[in-house]
Amino acid sequence: MSELLYAIELVPDKRNESLPSPPRNSISVSDPVRALGDTKSVSGSSIQIPIDLEAGGLKEGRIIVIIAALTGVNFLGSLCNGFITIGLPRIASDLSLSEHLILWPSAVYYLTSSSCLLLAGSVADVIGNKRVNMLGCFLTSTFILACGLARTGIELIMFRAMQGIAVSLCLPTSVAIVANAAPSGRKRNIGFSCLGFVQPIGFSLGMVLEGVILDSVGWRFSYYLCGSLSLALFGVSLWALPRDAVIEGSTLAKLKQDIDWVGAIVVSISIGVFSYILATLTSSVSYISRPANIALLLISVIFVPVFVTWEARRERLHLPALIPNSLWRNTVFTSVCLTVLFSNAVANAMEVFCSLFFQEIQHTSALGASIRILPSLLVGFLIQLTTGLLIHRTSPYLLVLVALLLSSGAPLLMAVVSSHWPYWYAAFPAQLLSPLSCDIMFTIGLLAVSEEFPSHTQALAGAVFNTVAQFGTSLGLTLIAVVAACVTKKEGDRGMRREEELLAGYRAGFWTAFASMGLACIIGAFGLRKMGNVGVKRD
Repeated sequence: MSELLYAIELVPDKRNESLPSPPRNSISVSDPVRALGDTKSVSGSSIQIPIDLEAGGLKEGRIIVIIAALTGVNFLGSLCNGFITIGLPRIASDLSLSEHLILWPSAVYYLTSSSCLLLAGSVADVIGNKRVNMLGCFLTSTFILACGLARTGIELIMFRAMQGIAVSLCLPTSVAIVANAAPSGRKRNIGFSCLGFVQPIGFSLGMVLEGVILDSVGWRFSYYLCGSLSLALFGVSLWALPRDAVIEGSTLAKLKQDIDWVGAIVVSISIGVFSYILATLTSSVSYISRPANIALLLISVIFVPVFVTWEARRERLHLPALIPNSLWRNTVFTSVCLTVLFSNAVANAMEVFCSLFFQEIQHTSALGASIRILPSLLVGFLIQLTTGLLIHRTSPYLLVLVALLLSSGAPLLMAVVSSHWPYWYAAFPAQLLSPLSCDIMFTIGLLAVSEEFPSHTQALAGAVFNTVAQFGTSLGLTLIAVVAACVTKKEGDRGMRREEELLAGYRAGFWTAFASMGLACIIGAFGLRKMGNVGVKRD
């Protein structure tokens, strides 16, 4: 199993404002000046917002610096994930990391990050997005540098776990800061696009650069470089990011009153435990039969209805709810979350398994495989930028549907490709099609999700979106890896050559990815029909 997977990365309280609002929300997220400049009641708490705006709004140059600083930190975090994916065999050898722990430096990052996102977003909405983002940026820099200084495999795993927690402070607050700093329309759309495309670009570029760095200055240099750059961005952010709200009264009292702590803890435990089970399955499918893993799986599943019941109670008593159940009755919101989940699952799995196909079946080097994946990186960059520029002028429903259909062709091409075909016959078109749905859905999905949450809970909106995306990544990689491993083992029992066993497993994985994209197409076609325009400028 480890041969297949050595490169795998695991991954309402009724508000009393009287402002005009879209459905469910009492403050429009499309009016950041109003949201920043007025005194408003948040879950019964009065929060006075300082006027951190110049001439009716932040100057364009400062907005650019804000977006650049926030995306830069996210980019460096993803760059490190690319480093660990390619450099893991060498790192494991240098640090004497045990074979049964070989995947944990990668997997533990996603486990801790996805578990803490919702809690981090909830806290940020109360104590301030800049404060939480600054803490996350500083800790991210610290633990990236610590990874480069690790002396043992256990130290590396612990530092990667802490890095995941630190990044969970940055991701949701980045969304909230952009939503409040950039006016609705093209500027905000581009800001969200930038938050989106830097993550796959950082990961892919990290895979390419690590192949070069490993054979020259060594793997530790990459972490020293990323940590230093992240500290520099921390300094820029101290000046550039808009000031937080001045909270009247006791901060501790507001943390107690305005956050659904029970809901946040229950859902975080459920996601964290389930992510752990997914991580163990990538080592061996047989691990699911262990009593401890069965018990943990049951706990994670049982906590889902517990969370739903608790949220229903909070809504009924008009108390702040983490994710109100009424939100899931919104077909568009639910469909957006599901399509984002499947798109991320397939896009990330395609990247990993295409790399394995090029290396294990076509016998290219790690650098050669990274170069063959490079077209998907370039297409993803162009798609994200174009989506941010044009989304307010086109129908998001048609754009999403076309993207889902085209992206379905990527796993289909890889499922039928012959190991003897030239790269340009099927693998190259697959790389061009693979990122379309994931990258388009990031911008559209983030806009749609943020517009379902009031302006004072934008960090929670970002947390919900990033949790769905990261969970999709972990789920997709695990599902496709398990399918591929089972088919590979079955073919091995028939006495086939090792290369033929792996090819059969990879093809089964690609067919699974194709089926997942087919399901995403059905959800998008029927669930997003009533989706209105997103990212348009509102007065």
